[in-house]
Amino acid sequence: MYRLYGALASPYSMKMRSLLRYRQLPFTWHDGASVQDALANVRAPVIPVLEFPDGHFANDSTPLVYELEELHEERGIVPPDPAVAFLAHLIEDFADEWLTKAMFGWRWLAEVDQAQMSRWLAFDRMHGGGIDASQSAADKFRARQVGRMALVGCTKENFPLIEASTHVVLQSLEAHVTESFFLFGSRPSLAEFGLFGQLSQLATDPTPQSMMREHFPYTYRWLAHLDDLSGHSGEWADEPSAAALRIAQVAGAVYAPFLVANEAALDAGHDMLRFEALGHEFSQPVFKYQAKCLADLRTRYKALSDAGRDRVDGWTGDGWRIALDT
Repeated sequence: MYRLYGALASPYSMKMRSLLRYRQLPFTWHDGASVQDALANVRAPVIPVLEFPDGHFANDSTPLVYELEELHEERGIVPPDPAVAFLAHLIEDFADEWLTKAMFGWRWLAEVDQAQMSRWLAFDRMHGGGIDASQSAADKFRARQVGRMALVGCTKENFPLIEASTHVVLQSLEAHVTESFFLFGSRPSLAEFGLFGQLSQLATDPTPQSMMREHFPYTYRWLAHLDDLSGHSGEWADEPSAAALRIAQVAGAVYAPFLVANEAALDAGHDMLRFEALGHEFSQPVFKYQAKCLADLRTRYKALSDAGRDRVDGWTGDGWRIALDT
């Protein structure tokens, strides 16, 4: 039996919970105070934390995805075609590292979202204790998160690019999900679970929820289905859907130059990265973790056959080819 320690307001926790449900891996869900005990067993104190049946603990959702693939063959979420698998991984990485800016920005930029979500997050963590204590915890957490906005690039100046790229993703999904539920056939891949993690939060927080209900109602409803696919089964397609290609291409327009700018700034010893995409300027402090993401993508890309790389290049466009082929 697995044990998953997380929180409802954590996109990566929701990603892993829906993944475990789809894969029909027996697990129990733990939130609130029990999460702190689990965090003591991992190096980086971030959720979700997965406790394995043998008693060891691990976190960081993407490595967890692949570890579970190694351990359990049935109902896997990595497509068998290496080029398609790379594309699914690229979309998952884009969701984890770029679309999370949409989640964080919408949650902490506007007063209405700050107020509502800080209260809910405190409520989720405390499981009682009285309204005064809950509100006090909410105020402290709100101040901490708002104070981190510039650090992660979620400023009012940067948000037009974040919002524009997220709208392209939502538009792509809205046109797709009424025709087919999944991006790579009739079963979900790691790409859908990565997208679900981040978008599940937009479907909960006040401002983006209103936006989704008005403009992307079927995508909004689709997320409710992705939360529990334990009874679903399907097959892989030979080729990715048009929606998968469109999402990968917008990732190539915004996330690829972000990764390249971050790498260049780190190499030059600069504290800030800067780039322009979709007609918007963007700047934020550099992050070493995103340099690791780019290195991992390049390693996976180079491991493909020549024909596989040609297929990926044709699907994703010049933005990714320039970033990956170095």
